[in-house]
Amino acid sequence: MPREPQPEKFRCTGALEGSLRRQGYRYVAGTDEAGRGSLFGPVVAAAVILDPGRPVRGINDSKQVAAPVRESLAESIKRAAVAWAVGLASAGEIDAINIYQASRLAMRRAVEGLSPKCDYLLVDALKVDWPVPQQALIKGDARVRAIAAASILAKVDRDARLCEFDRHYPGYNLASNKGYPTPDHLEALQRLGPTPLHRRSYAPVQLSMQLMLCL
Repeated sequence: MPREPQPEKFRCTGALEGSLRRQGYRYVAGTDEAGRGSLFGPVVAAAVILDPGRPVRGINDSKQVAAPVRESLAESIKRAAVAWAVGLASAGEIDAINIYQASRLAMRRAVEGLSPKCDYLLVDALKVDWPVPQQALIKGDARVRAIAAASILAKVDRDARLCEFDRHYPGYNLASNKGYPTPDHLEALQRLGPTPLHRRSYAPVQLSMQLMLCL
């Protein structure tokens, strides 16, 4: 019996950044976002320019790294990076312009916050409205160290924000589900209705609003 094809595996390396530096680019940044699939709160992006002289061991796609390790890596990345910055787009902006455009907006805000500014940009899957040469790389967070570093900073920052929001909006278990459509979050939406920071353009939130009108 023929073997089923296995999913493609990537190694997260700094090879692409190194190649670009050899071509003369001095400040190669990676950018990525966290929270596109969440029903609540902002989408958060980070941008990072890594220092090749101060490598951080263990950088990988944030989804492949346990939460305590992510938090430790985030602190190491911030200490060792040439520059890093975080940007976000609010739930209201997501509803107004859609999550794809809001993700691009958050990334642009993160890149804009870098000092020094980047002269080349590596992006996970998207193009960013920023006037430097750039590459959009499918699964970039699994392949490119600078993008993976940005994914870690974005994820850690957003998780911390959701833990804070959990104190303001109890009952939704935001600290544990991070706003994603888990069974407990969906049940809370049906029981309590949406908060002002839920994304009203997302179908489960719209459904909860309709249910509340019927009560």
